[in-house]
Amino acid sequence: MTADDARLSVAEATALILTGAEPLAPEVVPLGAAQHRVLAAAVRAPRDLPPWRNASMDGYAVRAADLRAATPGSPRALRVVESIAAGALPTRTIGDGEAARIMTGAPLPDGADSVIRIEDTDRGTDVVQVRDARDAGMNVRPRGEDLAEGAVALDAGHEIDAAALGVLAAVGAQLVTVHRRPRVAVLSAGDELVPLADSHSAVATQRIVDVNSHTIAALARDAGAEVHVLGLAADDPHAIRTAIEGAAPYDVLITSGGVSVGDHDHTRAVLRELGADILIHRLRIRPGAPLGFGLLDHARWVGLPGNPVSAMVTFELFVRPLLRRLAGHHALFRGTVPARTTASIRTAAPLTHFLRAELTPCNDGIWEAALTGPQGSGLITSMVHANALLIVPESQREVEAGTVLRAMLLGERALHSSTPVA
Repeated sequence: MTADDARLSVAEATALILTGAEPLAPEVVPLGAAQHRVLAAAVRAPRDLPPWRNASMDGYAVRAADLRAATPGSPRALRVVESIAAGALPTRTIGDGEAARIMTGAPLPDGADSVIRIEDTDRGTDVVQVRDARDAGMNVRPRGEDLAEGAVALDAGHEIDAAALGVLAAVGAQLVTVHRRPRVAVLSAGDELVPLADSHSAVATQRIVDVNSHTIAALARDAGAEVHVLGLAADDPHAIRTAIEGAAPYDVLITSGGVSVGDHDHTRAVLRELGADILIHRLRIRPGAPLGFGLLDHARWVGLPGNPVSAMVTFELFVRPLLRRLAGHHALFRGTVPARTTASIRTAAPLTHFLRAELTPCNDGIWEAALTGPQGSGLITSMVHANALLIVPESQREVEAGTVLRAMLLGERALHSSTPVA
């Protein structure tokens, strides 16, 4: 067996693809453009958050000492010296027998150490009757309760989601330092392909509309990349080379088609001419066995199979982790869950199989996995209905119904439900 014939496992291929891949250089972006980016440096709080004591609910700011023995039958009468709205500053110090009407988030006046909830009072405006002492020392957010001055608000490597945007805004971070997005070039190769604009002619000419440019570009954007679609190249070395050399600078070149053993699959040969070190040729998986990977001077090349399902499955297994590593993520891989098969499965070859499945949750904490139908690598609708890839190890040719396997979740589809939480 030659090196070109060697079939690698998923683990072996993953290790080769990620070796030497490091997060891209940092850049500074406005907070409004930072969503889904990854912090390249920790962000610290420049001041306490909150910067002052404040009320955690609407009520009356009082001294706990003035609440002793307050009951519905024997309320404590306190003189209301001012009203403090959210955004206003207190002007009085709360003394013996005094209170201030206060709104949620408003700064607590000096002298006060408690906020009495509205329902425990008669809502008085000049004098308030307090009927319960249960809130003595309560309902006050201390200064620095959320973050102390100088504390790390968010660590490097944190993906900026909605909650992180809120934290960054709260600490006044108008600009943030994030890793540059990976630049990805996408090329589909094959004489059998026509662009979407010419789909009307595909049937008459017995050709196929290019699907992979659209699916791969969408997957790459979803993984956080900036994508440049190069379009189609004929099964011709000159056409493939021209398309690759004419692309803008990129970090990852993703091709589909042109990497199998056919006489007209020229992509590897062209890349070798361009100085690529080809490290991966074939894998022990289905779908997606004819995967290619190599290193160019300035980029990494991943050659996905031409069949649409094979291209999407191998993207999820190998390209998404690579793009997430380059973007600065620490968690690179799709999560997996235990899943119980609803029917028996028989695989045709001793390969690791990734079967399109629809998962539904069960009461025992194990998901139930039903295959989406026929598993041919050209059946793109099998991916539309799948929210997971059911993993059948290469050592397990026969799978009985009820067997628990691992299933790799495909994005948020597996995590959403039509049933409300309550």
